[in-house]
Amino acid sequence: MRSGFVSFVGRPNVGKSTLLNSILGKRVAITSDKPQTTRNMIQGIYNDKDTQIVFVDTPGIHKPKSRLGKVLNKQAYYSINDVDIVVLVVDISEKIGTGDKFVIDVLKNIENKPVFLVINKIDKLPKEEILKKIDEYQKLYDFAEIIPVSARKKDNTDRLLEVIKKYLPDNIKYFDDNTITSSSPSFIISEFIREKILDLTSEEIPYSVTVIVENLEEDERSMSINAVVVVDRENLKKIIIGKNGSMIKEIGIRSRKDIETYFNKRVYLELFVKVVDKWRDKEKFLNMIGYKDFLNK
Repeated sequence: MRSGFVSFVGRPNVGKSTLLNSILGKRVAITSDKPQTTRNMIQGIYNDKDTQIVFVDTPGIHKPKSRLGKVLNKQAYYSINDVDIVVLVVDISEKIGTGDKFVIDVLKNIENKPVFLVINKIDKLPKEEILKKIDEYQKLYDFAEIIPVSARKKDNTDRLLEVIKKYLPDNIKYFDDNTITSSSPSFIISEFIREKILDLTSEEIPYSVTVIVENLEEDERSMSINAVVVVDRENLKKIIIGKNGSMIKEIGIRSRKDIETYFNKRVYLELFVKVVDKWRDKEKFLNMIGYKDFLNK
């Protein structure tokens, strides 16, 4: 039996969460083209007859502009040091920038564990361009393996799994075979709601919004959910609510649909909007919403 932990790292918006969902065949991480989509380390568990891989999807490593941003970076750094394999995911359709080089510099401090390069979005470039990009990355770091993929189209993700399995140690299973994520139902629900907000609102919203599930009651057939959308300015509250409540209603409709599909239950969802000034820099608030372990590291 082979098992172990594999961390997906990289700068924001390179497709780490899409890759995780593609491998697992189920959405355990929300996806968006907006910044700071992933804000927590999300564990997705892959099982087959002789392997268990615990994937850790991390927040994109970036130059932080708030206390929250610093915490997100700390989560990513922690995951690098606490796994068996590190996988750097890059977007091949974009030039190698300072963000990519910064992440690679972080990886140069890693000792005694393999670092893979996964070149994502290969469907966007011809083969000749892909080979040129691979050569450019090879000059920056001595990767143990380089695997080109298209996470969106699931191209070559099976090859990535095969390569990962070869590097995993002989070990026990960390989770039972039916577990696909370690995330709690409340966290999954809050992420679905936040994803719909990112999809439906303007560019400034993603940095400024979080979602808290204040109450969750469920039985075998249904779930009743009260959730609060938190923003840091009054004008953003107005955007989230929309004219005559139209935006918050649409967010609720789309969120409820995804939650029902995921849990296979009928869902009753109530959404509220609240302003907490400068919440991204308030230690007490960040502690309350689950970042306690990384605030003082």
